[in-house]
Amino acid sequence: MIMSAIPGSNFSRGSYLTLTALATVLVLGCSTPASQPILYPNTKYKTVGEARAHADIDQCMRMATNQGVKTNADGRILEKSASSAAVGAASAGAWGIIRGDFGEHLLAGAAAGVAGGAVRGVLASNRTNPVFINFTQKCLRDKGYDIVGWQ
Repeated sequence: MIMSAIPGSNFSRGSYLTLTALATVLVLGCSTPASQPILYPNTKYKTVGEARAHADIDQCMRMATNQGVKTNADGRILEKSASSAAVGAASAGAWGIIRGDFGEHLLAGAAAGVAGGAVRGVLASNRTNPVFINFTQKCLRDKGYDIVGWQ
């Protein structure tokens, strides 16, 4: 195990698994769906009605997804967690060399880095991708709608 390979480590496998489970719950609990466009009630909107307008929104969003456009910044959570874990481990490990308990500080720094990176990743992943917004808005404009914003 990684834990036993680091001298001076007091982290048990159970502690490590608990931290991992906590980070996972945090990531999943903070995730929210992508926002949607808000349409101005212009002539097109009034002619087709609310139900058809929402169906057109769904169709345009599906078209963007089918063209390979991601709805948000997903996939960055692991990247941010890994980079933050490396920074946290290096920083805390350096402090551990000075204090004489390198392994414990290394693992604590990595765990703190993973948690911080996960939170940063979740916050970034909840933002709707600007390319997805532009694609969907163009599709809706081509259909005759006016978009006033997203929420």
